[in-house]
Amino acid sequence: MLKQLPVVIHVEAIGEVLFRSDRRCKRLSIRLKPLEGVQVIFPPGYSMQSAIEFVKQKRDWIIQTRQKMEVREAEFTVFDENTQFRSRAFSLKIEKAERSDVRLFLYNGILKVQYPGHLPVSNGPIQEAIRYGIEEALRREAKRFLPLRLSELAQQFRFSYKAVFVKNLKSRWGSCSNVNNINLNLHLMRLPDHLIDYVLIHELCHTVEKNHGPSFWLLVDRCTDGKARVLDGEMKQYRTRIY
Repeated sequence: MLKQLPVVIHVEAIGEVLFRSDRRCKRLSIRLKPLEGVQVIFPPGYSMQSAIEFVKQKRDWIIQTRQKMEVREAEFTVFDENTQFRSRAFSLKIEKAERSDVRLFLYNGILKVQYPGHLPVSNGPIQEAIRYGIEEALRREAKRFLPLRLSELAQQFRFSYKAVFVKNLKSRWGSCSNVNNINLNLHLMRLPDHLIDYVLIHELCHTVEKNHGPSFWLLVDRCTDGKARVLDGEMKQYRTRIY
């Protein structure tokens, strides 16, 4: 039996739908994922016309689900050749190449991403690869910079802590445990230096004050020349998962 190649078909009221067979697939299914659009997967030999008719029957569900998905997509940066991205140590460069996979290079302060020229850069797996490359580069940079900078600030303002960990936190820039272990988000490397310092000072202050009460903010103020609330307001311009 000849292998059925993926094919994109325009379905009325839905738009472009990718149809593809998969030998691991036991039954026809519809998948909608952020940045990947509508995909229909079916076992080899399945009737293409039957698959199209099934999509038409599920039109209302697809439209409703896609609307929800578009809300999620709006939370993601779509990286392309014109994206301006820079951390403290590297900048991003994306380019097409005559290749079948995505290749990542980090050299001399440049994170270069090459992707297959026959695919759009907005393709879901390509975006995932770019994001993976960025986060791994940020992780390396953060592990070199953040523990040292935290130690410097702790000495400067006479704080002590037990240990420091660099993680890919989903919603927080940092945290301090009850036993004074400090977790720092690798995405801090995307922030300006003065805001990195603010987050580190914020967590160091939690080694003394475990809540966000008046005493905590007085302590942060003392370490930031009275700019605690101003710096905290600046942080609202940034998101851990949107970049």
